[in-house]
Amino acid sequence: MIEISDLTVRFGGVTPIDGVSLRFPGGTCGLIGPNGAGKTTLFNVLSGFVSPTSGSVRAFGDDLLAMPHYRRARWGLRRTFQTEQAIEALSVFDNVAMVHEHTGGRRSRRRREVLDAIGLVGLEVDPGELVGTLGARERRLVEIARAVVGEPRVVLLDEPAAGLPEEETEHLGRMIRRIPGERGALVVLVDHDMSLVSACCEITAVLDFGHLIASGPTPEVLRDERVRRAYLGTEEEL
Repeated sequence: MIEISDLTVRFGGVTPIDGVSLRFPGGTCGLIGPNGAGKTTLFNVLSGFVSPTSGSVRAFGDDLLAMPHYRRARWGLRRTFQTEQAIEALSVFDNVAMVHEHTGGRRSRRRREVLDAIGLVGLEVDPGELVGTLGARERRLVEIARAVVGEPRVVLLDEPAAGLPEEETEHLGRMIRRIPGERGALVVLVDHDMSLVSACCEITAVLDFGHLIASGPTPEVLRDERVRRAYLGTEEEL
């Protein structure tokens, strides 16, 4: 469970997060909103790249903001980014193993846990293949394998389906739904593909210009008129 209370972030005269309080109870939860709504800023606060002006964040009872970012990774917080972080000159295995090492995974379990993460995401390539030789779908799966290797407690996925065709997005959705059950991790998914959010997330929160405008069961949230207006500038179905 993640509990965020009265969280505010200011950059000079800009306030990308403004007094947000919300709760992600477990499983896979969605975080949506138009571009510039504050979604990635919130992820940056959770992962330690941005310090808030005020507010609190507790994850499974622990004060997340009291931890330096490197301790959060060892505690079990993982994330993907909108831009790829995997190193093209390294193999799939070495990219995932590097995260396993930096997050405190035991060396004696490294090979088994790295291969297990690669298998979980459905990456059907030789683990020794260089990431730079892979296609877009496979590189995206490497990014997620890096986020689920070992013993994650919170996995933040920042637009993992961006640019993928429908069939590959459906595969991605099936894989994301497996993470809580097979890893015991809470997943927070940011994506603009509402079919993916609907398929994966029981609970969804919506940000607009740094404010929380809706939170609750995903079908109800996506029918909310405020969400339709904020997200698409229309009251038609999302």
